[in-house]
Amino acid sequence: MRRIAVVGAGQAGLQLALGLVADGYEVTLVAERTPEQVRGGRVLSTQAMFGPALRIEAAAGLDRWTAGAPAVSSVDAVLVAPSAVRVLEFTMTLDEPARSVDQRIKLAGWLELLAERGGRVEYRSMDRAGLHALARRHELTVVAAGRGELAGIFERDAARSPFDRPQRALSCLYAHGVGSPDPSAGPRARMHALPGLGELYLQPALTRSGPCDILLWEALPGGPLDVFGDGPDPGVQLDRIRALLAEYLPWEAELWRDAEPTDAGAGLWGAVTPTVRRPVAELGTGVDAVHVLGLGDAVVVNDPITGQGANGAARAAEAYRRAIREHGDAPFTADWMCRTAERFWQRHARHTVEFTAAMLTMPDHLQGVFAAAAEHPAVARRLANTYAEPSDHAAWLATAELAAAYLSSVGG
Repeated sequence: MRRIAVVGAGQAGLQLALGLVADGYEVTLVAERTPEQVRGGRVLSTQAMFGPALRIEAAAGLDRWTAGAPAVSSVDAVLVAPSAVRVLEFTMTLDEPARSVDQRIKLAGWLELLAERGGRVEYRSMDRAGLHALARRHELTVVAAGRGELAGIFERDAARSPFDRPQRALSCLYAHGVGSPDPSAGPRARMHALPGLGELYLQPALTRSGPCDILLWEALPGGPLDVFGDGPDPGVQLDRIRALLAEYLPWEAELWRDAEPTDAGAGLWGAVTPTVRRPVAELGTGVDAVHVLGLGDAVVVNDPITGQGANGAARAAEAYRRAIREHGDAPFTADWMCRTAERFWQRHARHTVEFTAAMLTMPDHLQGVFAAAAEHPAVARRLANTYAEPSDHAAWLATAELAAAYLSSVGG
């Protein structure tokens, strides 16, 4: 049995560890928090997962909450002008339903499952010295920790990083009691674009206490929607949300009249700088030198505006698992690590980076696509499914010429 270490217990790290245990490897996972601490802590993300990522989980037997998580098959999109005027609206239909499961219950459950299936779990923090010692004891060490000291061991790739600062200030809240604009239509996500201010996303989800709704503000830094930087508790956060909705989206304010936070850890705030890092780091020198491979947020960090975080992590974990298995008994050299990461970058990650950058900057041709989606259901459907399969961005959204050619083909 080959010995592999995984550092980080998020979507990518846990999924990879579980997959490798199933493939017969001896796996050690290093996690900062126990299942009880994860379950009892603050929410971690919005984590809407689309069909391709959900199929990966299902194939691995990890889709343990499908029955309880709302199946979201469409997204209602609205463009809002000043004075709360709905100037453009349409529905985007997904080919496969999306689902969102609170990562507090998901990751805690996976931690327990890993131990049940024979994986070794060490609950402790990890610094560079500890990582070096760990890597020397294992044939391959994968770092899936995207924050803190370990994230800094992977050098920023300036040529592939589209931004050098956060593009949005983020505020997320899980809530019960949110009304539906059309209860007979079943679970739907809602997206509101407020040019010059930011975006609002709402999605049905499953949390510790049952079905809920997640609200995510994507506010332009320094703008009137950027009012959560002091990290308010969920009750205060909800009061501010209601005030913003009343001013900018009054039809949503009515739906949030009876809402309440799901729990004391229901709120999350902050900002991320979309960043791509080099996937291999060297620790130590001379005969003590070892290389470690980055995975998930340790290598590629996207703003959540396109919902690619958990989806990209799932696909990266599966790609690495397959590469490890196909490598057989050969040594895990730095060259193999680079080739493995580059293959995933070319097939998937670069598309998520480019698609997310486009949604953050909204070039003229992309604005034209949204306008056409309001007139042509085929355009709206393809736009929805580009979130599920971002590689399609390169086929029709990446340039003004590609978008024009596609819109011409559908009469847009």
